[in-house]
Parts: sequence; structure tokens; C-alpha cells
Amino acid sequence: MRKVTYSMNVSLDGYIVGPDGGFDWSAPDEDVFRFWIDDIREVGVHLLGRRLYETMLYWETADQDPALDAASREWTDLWKPLPKVVFSTTLSEVQGRARLASGGLAEEIARLRAEPGEGDIAIGGATLAAEAAASDLIDEYRAVVYPVLVGGGTPFFPRGERRVDLELVETRTFSSKFPYLRYRVTR
Repeated sequence: MRKVTYSMNVSLDGYIVGPDGGFDWSAPDEDVFRFWIDDIREVGVHLLGRRLYETMLYWETADQDPALDAASREWTDLWKPLPKVVFSTTLSEVQGRARLASGGLAEEIARLRAEPGEGDIAIGGATLAAEAAASDLIDEYRAVVYPVLVGGGTPFFPRGERRVDLELVETRTFSSKFPYLRYRVTR
């Protein structure tokens, strides 16, 4: 069965976006960007909330920029053909290989798990991940921790949810300052 993963850059105090809505502190260095390029190769479909979808729209046309560096071009070449499912109550259409979700998150994940296909079902965005976590749908949590305290904002982990026991399955450190933590949910 395909696993559901939730991966994001996160501040040391646990936020993916600061109190001002900014996330400029999480721009990946070369090593971290290479990691995310390799990571996306393992994804079969990406589930996104509206805000993350709109942020990632840049990559749908980035390859038209002649000044795009090789790593960004490689990311674009992987991202554009990747099937994406967007959860939104305000969008009426989406671009590229994206489609609007036709049902609820649990229903969509059950359908994707039942379909033939390879690669992880990746969840992007804290709001969508919180909904998946509340329904015990996430199999792995993956975080690159940035050495910054932002003091508030959108948390990586949902607050006030049930207890979830985790097993550490991988760690590494990028550029001597960005630890990567990969945990499997133990059931």
C-alpha cells in the first residue's frame, strides 16, 4: 500500500510559516534543495491545500526562464508532470497536472491507495496535514529543521490533536546546520 508522507521545512520552534505569513527563512541552501529534488522522485501524487498550490504555481512555468539554474530546472522537470490534487473551496480551476479534489481528504487518500501506482502520496501544507493527522492518515513525518525561532505562525504539527507515537527511521544533517528528521508512525 502506498504510504502518506508529510514533509516540510520547519523552524526550530515548530512553524512552517512565521506570524507575518513569511517563510523567507526557509529558503533551502544547495544541499537541502538537492535533497528535496531527490525526495520528489519518490512521490507518485502530491496533495496540496490552496495556499501551497498557489505558492507552487511558480514551478509550472519556471522552465520558461532562460536564467533558471540547473538544479531549479531539474526540480521543474520533476514537479510539472507530477500529478497533484488540490483541496480548495475557493478555486474553480487549477493548472498543469493538477486537479481539484472531488471528495474529502480521507476519501481521496483511500481512492489513491486503492489505485495501482507507485510512489508516495505526499501531503503539502499544514492545514491539510492537520486534517490527515486527525484521521490517522499520515504514515511518515519528515522535517528539515531550520536554525531560527520565528515565535509563532502556522505550526508544522497540529495543536491539540491526539497522541501519535513515532519511530525515528532516518536522520542527516545538511551544511552542518540543517537536521533532517524522518519518523514513521507506529500503529
